[in-house]
Amino acid sequence: MGRIMVRRQVTRVSVGGRSASRSDVLAAEEPLEIRVGGRQLAVTMRTPGHDVELAAGFLVSEGVVAHAGDVAAARHCAGIDGENTYNVLDVTLGPGIAAPAPELSRSLYTTSSCGVCGKASIEAVETVSHFDVAGDPATLDLAALVGYPDLLRAEQSVFDKTGGLHAAALFAPDGSLVVAREDVGRHNAVDKVIGHALLAGLLPLRGHTLVVSSRASFELVQKATMAGIPIFAAVSAPSSLAADLAEDRGITLVGFLRGESLVVYAHGERLVDSTAPALVAAP
Repeated sequence: MGRIMVRRQVTRVSVGGRSASRSDVLAAEEPLEIRVGGRQLAVTMRTPGHDVELAAGFLVSEGVVAHAGDVAAARHCAGIDGENTYNVLDVTLGPGIAAPAPELSRSLYTTSSCGVCGKASIEAVETVSHFDVAGDPATLDLAALVGYPDLLRAEQSVFDKTGGLHAAALFAPDGSLVVAREDVGRHNAVDKVIGHALLAGLLPLRGHTLVVSSRASFELVQKATMAGIPIFAAVSAPSSLAADLAEDRGITLVGFLRGESLVVYAHGERLVDSTAPALVAAP
């Protein structure tokens, strides 16, 4: 089972006084300190596993890297007590890639639920992307899009056992699943997906679709922007800032993607209904 899941003895209680003790499985949550060139950049609470992808995706989101060669190496190293707990990851940038500016360093740890907590200033959140997402001419058939949540759900093996993880998946222009990842933090799941794509040399992700099992927040739309992803779909609702950012950056934003229906919040012109040739009207 490793460190992805942890067993714990619990008591199940029902109204009327009935109770029973049993073993339960919880999703593991541990800190990961991300360093670049030996200098601490951030600490995030995450589900252990795919840590290099997580760090790489985080650096994409921060505007530090944009291509596979920008990350030369990454290794787990010892913490301040000298013991290697595999909770500290040091990234070496490729030749010519500038180290993160000091103001990017997060003074507080990043929680499992918030991808922007601890930023030095709110202005630093709106990082400039290396890629032109608005100019991506991608289109996507609604019949394919409504099937993506089921494909993502089939990849959530740890969620099946714990019920406590978010998930994100990346789909190619032909509808095939590129990668899916789970994590206690929705922003971490997205970073792992984007990091996988970076290390595989796939950025910018023109024509691709990002699907998340959670709501669509500002920081997740920002991450899609930084990776060059033109279509972002969530099974739950977007926030107002997420919709505003998607509209401004040219991202097709879909929420409440459930069953055969969905809600379009920005740039619906990329969505095509094969049963009715006209493009979906933008809001």
